[in-house]
Amino acid sequence: MMGAGKTTIGRSLARALGRDFMDLDHELEARCGVRVPVIFEIEGEAGFRRRESAALEECTQRRNIILATGGGAILAPENRELLRQRGIVVYLKASVDELFRRTCRDRNRPLLATADPRGTLRDLMTRREPLYKEVADLVVETGSMPIHTLVKALLPQLQAFEKRI
Repeated sequence: MMGAGKTTIGRSLARALGRDFMDLDHELEARCGVRVPVIFEIEGEAGFRRRESAALEECTQRRNIILATGGGAILAPENRELLRQRGIVVYLKASVDELFRRTCRDRNRPLLATADPRGTLRDLMTRREPLYKEVADLVVETGSMPIHTLVKALLPQLQAFEKRI
């Protein structure tokens, strides 16, 4: 979900593991030469999702990276399959209230440009959470835990999971 901390935690996790970090939204912006809201404005959500799927297919071919996907990347069945097959998926879980607190001032969230952004987040969570749980190898409650504490707790879980595969 948007505001869950995928980019912040992903970057910190990559640093701790000595891996490259990639953010799928940033990758799309670099490819298109415009910010995500502009892609949404010009191509709509469907156009954005097509571009997102193509970028995900390419990015997941790389090895030893930490990839932060957009919160909606799991909507497409082919994306869920790619994520399942090509990596360890961590679902960073946060409450709707926490997500709202983190995103309410961010004008770069086209899906939240509504009269009721908290209600929109609630609707998105209702649709997306079952998909996150379907794909996730690990589920981590982010809450208000400091980033370094969360990463420190996540490292042994990831390393244990890697040993099993």
